[in-house]
Amino acid sequence: MCGIIGNHKCKTYAIYCNPDHTHIFVGMHPTLAPSKLMEQVKSGSSKWLNEKKYLPGKFAWQDGFGAFTYSKSHIDNVVKYVLNQPNHHKKQSFREEYLLLLEKFEIDYDEKYLFEWYD
Repeated sequence: MCGIIGNHKCKTYAIYCNPDHTHIFVGMHPTLAPSKLMEQVKSGSSKWLNEKKYLPGKFAWQDGFGAFTYSKSHIDNVVKYVLNQPNHHKKQSFREEYLLLLEKFEIDYDEKYLFEWYD
C-alpha cells in the first residue's frame, strides 16, 4: 500500500490494518482525488494479496471508503491514533468509531450506504 501511495505522489504517514478495516493516513497530492487514490490502493493491494496467495480464498475490499481531512498541525496526533488501533478497538468497535467520526465531522449519511459491520 505504501508503494502504491508513493507512486501516486502522495505521502504515507501511517497505516494500520485491523481484521475488518484499515486506517491509512496520507498527505494527498493536490492533483489526485481521494477516490482515485483509494481505487488504486484497493485494486493494487487486493491484486497483490491474491497473486501472492497470502490468504485462503480470494481477498476483496468492501465497496466504498471514508475520508476525513486534518490540518498539518494534527499530523502527530493522527499518526498516534492510527498506530494505536489495537488498544483503541479494545474499547470501541469500528462501527462506533466510524459513526462518531461522521458525527464529529458533521456528515449527514443514510444507513443504507454505510459499510457491512463485522462486530
